[in-house]
Amino acid sequence: MRRLSVWLMGTVLVVTAPQSYAKEVSGDYIEARTCDVYTGPCFANGEVGISGRKAVLGWKVDTGSWQGVALDGLAVAVVISANDTLGIGGSFYTNPTEIEAIVIFDERASANQRDALESLFLESVKGWTPKIVGRRSAPMSLKSDHLSGVGEFEVKDLVRIQTRQLSKRDCVCSNEVVFYPPLAGVENSQPVFTRKLSYSGNAGGGQWNSVNRRSAFLATFQK
Repeated sequence: MRRLSVWLMGTVLVVTAPQSYAKEVSGDYIEARTCDVYTGPCFANGEVGISGRKAVLGWKVDTGSWQGVALDGLAVAVVISANDTLGIGGSFYTNPTEIEAIVIFDERASANQRDALESLFLESVKGWTPKIVGRRSAPMSLKSDHLSGVGEFEVKDLVRIQTRQLSKRDCVCSNEVVFYPPLAGVENSQPVFTRKLSYSGNAGGGQWNSVNRRSAFLATFQK
């Protein structure tokens, strides 16, 4: 009887352990900023404290739930504006004291799904705490091909990101590295070239554009 009890306990452990480590939600991530993230120290030194105070972060859920709420196919965008370079965790570490965020939800999301998407965003960022100054909903889409480095993120009438793969012609000093890591906890991140980054809203300091920079990331996420 004792042997049977031990065997049953072992069986329960084998069955339940994988469930405790199961990921709840997964998908694609894109990020673009107003300073180079893949660069050399000389270029970064010329930008730190001057540029890189704005960014757009985007998550697109492929499948899964967060806090018990199904988020399959939904996306969320976050527009960031800070009072210093967003060099959090980078080689030239900066520590902005004010970071404002505008959260834009997929227009298809219900009230519960919007709450879950906001929680997912807040759980994903690392080393900084944003002050949310606005929330709204809009149609959005994210297309990401990690192998080619091509990504396109669009929030209708508000946000546009277009990227391509980095190439040899994008290396200027031959000392380029990932100077600033992604602003969110992600997996399989790779730096890519920003062909276009724009925010066309009126909140968070107003409209801005940034083009032709080594300033974006494509990645995946699992939580």
